Amino acid sequence: MNFPLPIHSVTLDLDGTLLDTAPDLAKAANAMLAELGLPQRSEAQIRDFIGKGIPNLVKRSITFDQEPDAEALARADAAFRRHYAECNGRLSQPYPGVIEGLERFRSLGLKLAIITNKAGAFTEPLVAVSGLASYVEFTIAGDTLPRKKPDPLPLQHACQRMGVPTKFNLHIGDSQNDFHAARAAGCPVFLVPYGYNEGEDVRLLECDAIVASLVHAAELVTTA
Repeated sequence: MNFPLPIHSVTLDLDGTLLDTAPDLAKAANAMLAELGLPQRSEAQIRDFIGKGIPNLVKRSITFDQEPDAEALARADAAFRRHYAECNGRLSQPYPGVIEGLERFRSLGLKLAIITNKAGAFTEPLVAVSGLASYVEFTIAGDTLPRKKPDPLPLQHACQRMGVPTKFNLHIGDSQNDFHAARAAGCPVFLVPYGYNEGEDVRLLECDAIVASLVHAAELVTTA
């Protein structure tokens, strides 16, 4: 890959890329576990469960000695969503360089969109309360479309809405989900090393760049 990379738009993952949402998710998960009479999880454990949406996080959080059945999963999912609705966005913070990076992308005239696997009921309030809404054209949540990352559909849909060929859309994320979705969609992809990667080192993936921050990412692109 030659730099600077010519792009016309940027799609961005939310949890683990733009925002550190683990404190809120851990608080909701432990409230759920307490309600169900199950042992608490550390925030570090919860961080490793983030990335494939709420059902995955809930299942991994309540799995101890044996695999939970469908009824247990349904109860846990409902409890988690109730508790998360109360704390969503209260402790979440942008990572260093996020706002500055978004400002730089915007100064370049690039179209921006968020693509997340988080459910829409929690995505829109979080994007609004965190101050990110003013930077992006739109947000695609995990239940906006029939399929979510690592399927390429969300990226393809975003590019179509922005009127940008996928090869000119840069996707920035923190996990294998982002890498595989971008590659399947034909988008260049940068990965950040600080997010929620389910215990997998993203530096082992053959992405186009590992970027320390969104500011670093903005330094590697051009609109030419």
